[in-house]
Amino acid sequence: MSNSSSISHFLLLALADTRQLQLLHFCLFLGISLAALLGNGLIISTVACSHLLHTPMFFFLLNLALTDLGSILTTVPKAMHNSLWDTRIISYTGCAAQLFFFMFFISAEFYLLTIMCYDRYVSICKPLHYGTLLGSRACAHMAAAAWASAFLNALMHMANTFSLPLCHGNALGQFFCEIPQILKLSCSKSHLREVGLLAVSSCIGLGCFVFIVFSYVQIFMAVLRIPSEHGRHKAFSTCLPHLAVVSLFLSTVVFAHLKPTSLSSPSLDLALSVLYSVVPPALNPLIYSLRNQELKAAVWRLMTGWFQ
Repeated sequence: MSNSSSISHFLLLALADTRQLQLLHFCLFLGISLAALLGNGLIISTVACSHLLHTPMFFFLLNLALTDLGSILTTVPKAMHNSLWDTRIISYTGCAAQLFFFMFFISAEFYLLTIMCYDRYVSICKPLHYGTLLGSRACAHMAAAAWASAFLNALMHMANTFSLPLCHGNALGQFFCEIPQILKLSCSKSHLREVGLLAVSSCIGLGCFVFIVFSYVQIFMAVLRIPSEHGRHKAFSTCLPHLAVVSLFLSTVVFAHLKPTSLSSPSLDLALSVLYSVVPPALNPLIYSLRNQELKAAVWRLMTGWFQ
């Protein structure tokens, strides 16, 4: 038996038992993180440097790329370090910081995806009011609200989680620090406070999800009423990448945390955690750049400018 005051470190889940598999996981994480850094860094540089992309849609995309960079840099480097040096240790303060930043960036990403949905809704369903509803000041306020709300959400969860007495050891069943795994170590009924906070966060997330679904129903109804095929294609090309990113993000998170206990296994849990914490930041830049001609053209101009 131990409590949180006597815990100086946690033991993360080992990704593999053999040295060869550990090095393989290191190489896979290295490749994924480099892809995420390159893709999101290119989006940030392109949007920041191209005046043609200084629009609300690309402003929010820049913010989304920042959250993707932050989330992957929060979890992957420590996992790579542990795989390379054959260790599982993370310090108590390091675990708290990792939990805070992961919650911060994941929350900010979901809020920004909701705002981006509103941007597409106004653009397609209320185009005459686009400049009024999504002016530069309104966009800055919405982005600031998303970041501030994510900060408060992460701060409350981190402070409440690490105020709990822990008496079930220090081994976590995850390759990074997350709330459900730490709650399993708690020996106090006060963990119900954190469950309550998670319920509140889930209700907010459900509200955002309902808003996204309602908005896309309106968007698709408006797109189908566009008479020209070119107009419909252009409208869909701006909506489908966002819808794909939202679907990837929500499906992996929801299935990882709400799957039946009968399907739970260490290997499946590990695979799902990688899917929702590591894969989306690497895939999002690719999803957004595949169908967006403006972004591809701006990236090409930026890259050719670098090599001239």
